[in-house]
Amino acid sequence: MARDSTGYTIGFAVAVCVICGIGVAGAAVALGPRQAENKVLDQQKQVLLVAGLMKPGQQATPEEVTALFTKNIRREVITLKTGAEDKAIKAETFDQRRAQKDPATSTTAPENAAKVFRLPNNALVYHVLKDGKTDTLILPIEGYGLWSVLYGYLAVDKDANTIKGITFYAHAETPGLGGEVDNPKWKAPWPGARSMTTRASPPSASSRAAPATPRPTPTTSTACPAPPSPATASAT
Repeated sequence: MARDSTGYTIGFAVAVCVICGIGVAGAAVALGPRQAENKVLDQQKQVLLVAGLMKPGQQATPEEVTALFTKNIRREVITLKTGAEDKAIKAETFDQRRAQKDPATSTTAPENAAKVFRLPNNALVYHVLKDGKTDTLILPIEGYGLWSVLYGYLAVDKDANTIKGITFYAHAETPGLGGEVDNPKWKAPWPGARSMTTRASPPSASSRAAPATPRPTPTTSTACPAPPSPATASAT
C-alpha cells in the first residue's frame, strides 16, 4: 500500500491509537495498587498534620508515617443521625466520598452555604489517642470554594468545641484567593477558636465547610467558625 494513500494513513492512525491505548491501559492497571497505597498514605499524613503529630514539610518514609498513624490514631465509622459507632462497616476500607454519591448510602442535604447536596449516612472520624484515651477528634469537612469542592479535616479538642487545626487535602482552587486555604498564615488563626454552636443538629455549612457530626457527645458543634482574626482570604 502506498504511504501517501488514504488507506495507509487511516490504518497507521488506527494502529498508533491501538498501541497507545494498550500502553495506557496497561500502565493504569499496573500502577493502580501503588496509586491506591499512595492515596491512603497521603490521607494518613494529612490526619497526622492536622493532629499536630507531624510538622508541615517534615520528611518521613511511608513506613514511618504508617507506624506513627497506627500508634496514635484510631479510625471509627459513625452513623451521622445518632453519632453512634457503626461496627458493621470496616473503617479501614470505608470510602466516605463514594458513599456520599450513592443514593443508597446517602440522603439529600438541607440547603446550606457550602453547597453540599448530599450527606452520607455514615462518616469516618479519627480519634487521636493519648494514654489510650481520645485527646483530639479529626472530623471530615467539605464545602464548595471558588472553583471546586474542598475536602479536608478539622481537628477538635476532646471538649468537642475547641478547634485545634484545619487542613484541606483535595481541591482544585487556584492560587491567589481560593488557594489561600493552603497558606499557613490562613490556617494559623484557627487553633483555639470555638465552634459557632453547641446544639445538636445535622451537619450544616458555614462560611468555610461542613464537618461531620462527631460521636463523643450529642451536643457537639456541626459548623465551622471563621478564623478568630481576619484571614487573608476566604475558602468560599
